[in-house]
Amino acid sequence: MDALLPSLAKNLQQRFWLIELFAFWEGRVTTGHLSHFLAIGRQQASKELASYRAHYPHQLTYSASAKGYVPTERFRPALLSGDVGEYLDWVTAQQRPSLVPKAAYHLASGNTVLAPRRVSARLIRPLVKALRQQQRLEVDYLGVTNPSREGRVIVPTRFIKTAQRWHLRAWCEQSQGYRDFVLSRFRGEPELLGKPLTPLPDDIAWHTHITLCIKPDPRLNAAQQAALAADYGMANGELLLPSRAALANYLLLDMHIHTKMLDGNPAAQQLILANIDEVKPWLFGN
Repeated sequence: MDALLPSLAKNLQQRFWLIELFAFWEGRVTTGHLSHFLAIGRQQASKELASYRAHYPHQLTYSASAKGYVPTERFRPALLSGDVGEYLDWVTAQQRPSLVPKAAYHLASGNTVLAPRRVSARLIRPLVKALRQQQRLEVDYLGVTNPSREGRVIVPTRFIKTAQRWHLRAWCEQSQGYRDFVLSRFRGEPELLGKPLTPLPDDIAWHTHITLCIKPDPRLNAAQQAALAADYGMANGELLLPSRAALANYLLLDMHIHTKMLDGNPAAQQLILANIDEVKPWLFGN
């Protein structure tokens, strides 16, 4: 029996972690959440919530309007890291579409460790709600080309994880096109505006699948090219990488492949995009 105690304690901590995850990042946790993701009955889910509140009495309070438990003003994450990546990594890994619609969350390629980004729960909560309910949002966004806070109306469609950071892909009414917004560049709290005024057009770049043909820089000598081919597991001197067209630029950036101008030092450049004419229409700024 004693041998089971560490395992039981760990399971309890995991259940409490899930309760905090929903409460903090979505602003509400219900017996439905726990029943669904822990595969338990609602009565047991109620016991789990009661147990959490007994351990952390000042964290949650019941809200009749929210039909669930919401964070109190004194709420402080006890088990969460506070990094939005922890929440998004978890939610995008779920395969239960009844609570998390497939159209709402998508995980893009990218396996390197993300640098922490300051993203508040106050921002994420309306984004998640807009995704699930397919609503418009008014947001303030701090762009690189326009460093002043710029208001715009967007319709979120999915979260995207690249090797560098998390983005929100959304229809932008100002640009009349789909754009990727860096989560850490939003300012303030988005305002929900209700359903889109007209049906959204197809996200062609997202639904188009292309192949990137990567080769060693031809300016390198034969031995250097062979070393790169072996390093990347190339076949016949090339590496074929499938990608959504919308994500091609991120994949190239992650591999440090320049498409607009070759690095003057081929040893620094190392790799090139061999089929650039085919891929170019999908790259940023083209």
